[in-house]
Amino acid sequence: MEPRFSPRLCFGSCTRCGEAVYAAGGACKAMGHLFHNTCFTCAVCNKQLKGQPFFTVLGQIYCEDDFLLSGVHPPEEVCNSCGSSITDLVLQAQGKSYHPTCFRCVVCRQELEGQPFTVDSDSRVYCVIDYHRIQSPLCGACMMPILPTEGSSDSIRVASCKKYYHVECYSGEVNLI
Repeated sequence: MEPRFSPRLCFGSCTRCGEAVYAAGGACKAMGHLFHNTCFTCAVCNKQLKGQPFFTVLGQIYCEDDFLLSGVHPPEEVCNSCGSSITDLVLQAQGKSYHPTCFRCVVCRQELEGQPFTVDSDSRVYCVIDYHRIQSPLCGACMMPILPTEGSSDSIRVASCKKYYHVECYSGEVNLI
């Protein structure tokens, strides 16, 4: 059974014209936005696009024909690592584009496509092992990094007097001087 709507039921405002969208006028939703059917049109030929393939470039909506024939295309992707144009596969990470072979750990240079990785506060990309090795706190006794145990992503440490210790390095003594 089809749901019934009152012809005066307002669904919200049209993204293009800003006027109210009522059930009687016909509406569609695209890209998470509400449009009148008559407002959801190609920027070149004004063809209505409800139920049709469409493309968006820089906020403009295009029918398939105008997108393919007019030469309107998205801006060229540029690799965040090497700065060169990406003409083939694009790897997207942290909102940035990379050649798959350029997406590497900043320390060991291992390719990270399809691998776990992490990013520091300066947006530098690390393999998980190097991140823990570089960013982990140093033990207050042996001065070695406190790393996660093998197979884990969490490190176990003792915190005392604003210092961290390996469990096996902590003596429990507190020097208050």
